[in-house]
Amino acid sequence: MSAEHNHDEAPVVQMKTKDEHKGHDHNHDEEEGHSHDDGHDHDHGGDGEQSGWKAHLNLLIALAILALLLVLEYGFKIVLPKSIAFAVNAVAYLLAGWNVLRLAFRKSKRGDFFNEFVLMSVATIGAFAIGSYTEGVAVMVFYAIGEWFQDAAVTRAKASIKALLDIRPEEVTVVRNGATQDVHPSEVQLGESIQMKPGEKVALDGELLSESASFNTAALTGESKPDTKYKGEPVYAGMVNLNTVAEVKVNALFKDSKLSRILEMVQDATARKSQTQLFISRFSKVYTPIVFFLSLALVVVPYFIVEDYSFYTWFYRSLVFLVISCPCALVVSIPLGYFGGIGLASRNGILFKGGNFLDVMTKINAVVMDKTGTLTKGVFNVQKVVANGLDEMELVRITAALEKNSTHPVGQAVVKYAGDAIGSTAATNVEEVAGHGLKGIVDGKEILVGNLKLMKKFGIDYPAETESIVDTIVITAIDKKFAGYITIADEIKEDAASAVKAMKALNIKTVMLSGDKQTVVDNVAKQIGIDEAFGDLLPEGKVEKVQSLKNAGRHIAFVGDGVNDAPVVALADAGIAMGGLGSDATIETADVVIQNDQPSKIVSAIKIGKITRSIVWQNIILAMAVKVIVLVLGAGGIATLWEAVIADVGVALLAILNAVRIQKIKV
Repeated sequence: MSAEHNHDEAPVVQMKTKDEHKGHDHNHDEEEGHSHDDGHDHDHGGDGEQSGWKAHLNLLIALAILALLLVLEYGFKIVLPKSIAFAVNAVAYLLAGWNVLRLAFRKSKRGDFFNEFVLMSVATIGAFAIGSYTEGVAVMVFYAIGEWFQDAAVTRAKASIKALLDIRPEEVTVVRNGATQDVHPSEVQLGESIQMKPGEKVALDGELLSESASFNTAALTGESKPDTKYKGEPVYAGMVNLNTVAEVKVNALFKDSKLSRILEMVQDATARKSQTQLFISRFSKVYTPIVFFLSLALVVVPYFIVEDYSFYTWFYRSLVFLVISCPCALVVSIPLGYFGGIGLASRNGILFKGGNFLDVMTKINAVVMDKTGTLTKGVFNVQKVVANGLDEMELVRITAALEKNSTHPVGQAVVKYAGDAIGSTAATNVEEVAGHGLKGIVDGKEILVGNLKLMKKFGIDYPAETESIVDTIVITAIDKKFAGYITIADEIKEDAASAVKAMKALNIKTVMLSGDKQTVVDNVAKQIGIDEAFGDLLPEGKVEKVQSLKNAGRHIAFVGDGVNDAPVVALADAGIAMGGLGSDATIETADVVIQNDQPSKIVSAIKIGKITRSIVWQNIILAMAVKVIVLVLGAGGIATLWEAVIADVGVALLAILNAVRIQKIKV
């Protein structure tokens, strides 16, 4: 991920998105002001808040003039002289439409004639040309009002994302030479200590030096329940210290913190287009020139086939045709819907890496889950030690000496249980036997530590009773002889069963894959209601199982740690990482990151994808249906410019309100 951070500016402008580097379809024409990600440019001054306010003030003045003209004409039946009417309407027209005319001119200079700015300019100037001054002003005024609402809606849709981007503290209290001083987080070095008073945000990743402290992690995980950390446990930037002065030893620079990486991912997500957005972007590029030529044909063709041809009549109809054909509702409401979906997900502790993955989640009909850390807590505890020919703690000491070289939770459970018994014991020549266990030298003896497959691989005899043990089992062999075993149990997560039940309610097949032995896997699957469960799997075995599901026509989401199961994540349609705050690699590799460990969030991610897609397609159907109806009426001489502009602005506002609705939905 390529990102440059300028600490004096807002995060929104600090980051270059992946799509910018890849050359995706974004319009960054600086002379035109800002542009939305879909290429739908809006410019209300482009020079900051003051010019934006001036643009709105001009629009309000134009609206007031239009209202006054309508009252005089229709209320008091006062008809102004043509020259005065032209002058007054021209003033209102320029106040409301100057930016549109400017953009139309600039784009035309570059050879881009088929866009909404040129379309609206031609339609309104045409109205003036045939003497329909007030209607021309009305079209431009209501178009500008629609643009104003659209910009406001986009800003609101991005508000929750901006809130996430704003959670990074600008100042941190660092302890130096026994005294505290306030500095920018970027000035803090690795190994230094920082302090947070109650209510202050953690600015940098590190480990807690205080005995204990409680933190609000809602900004990162979506969970409002306080999380109590103890000395030595990890603390992440973005957490809020709750009730005591806490001290943290920094172990990651400002630019490398989990929060910075998450912010980059969210920023990328707003720029990465969904397939629907890309389709509409391509569609509008074809659609706009087509309606231009149809409008032209509406003036020219009747000359040859209509007996009492009137240029004024057919030219007016072509203007109606141009106004209603403006694609604003489509090109704004659709990305607005995806912004809303990404924002809704982020508020629920779910990070999508782009609108395209919101679409992917709607097609998922099979969820394949790793066992440890996904459906179970991954917090293992030793249950039983059975030694053969040596003392139990001696078995634990030798086993733990080798397991110290493993990062697997099972191995760490053994090391934790051994405690001080390990002493200075160290293993040498340690080798990992993928999917089986470890091999090494301890006290000059060859030690094998792992599962039953490891024993079979090296031809070591072991008691038949070990085959029927339900708990996870770690078997140790010393110099090719069975030395005993340690049983370890994991705890199933509280919401695992309800999550699986919710998936089944959505007609989603659930599958669990694990390298653990089949008896353990079957026991977990039975407790939580998994459809199919496969144990004793090596990484390539997991790939085979996922491939077989794909061959059967399943659209698959794989849920795991995003690191050990990288081949499966790559094969799945969507890779979902659980507990993304715990792993840098998870944030890099997953398509969707669930920032806490709750399996129920998998269901929430699927529902958010479905809600977003539903609303987006509602907007597409609404916009197209209204436009087709009014286009037909306009071509037939039934609809006027008034009806065309009201229909155009009306459908745009309805689509916007529908898209904004996503942000209020609870999942």
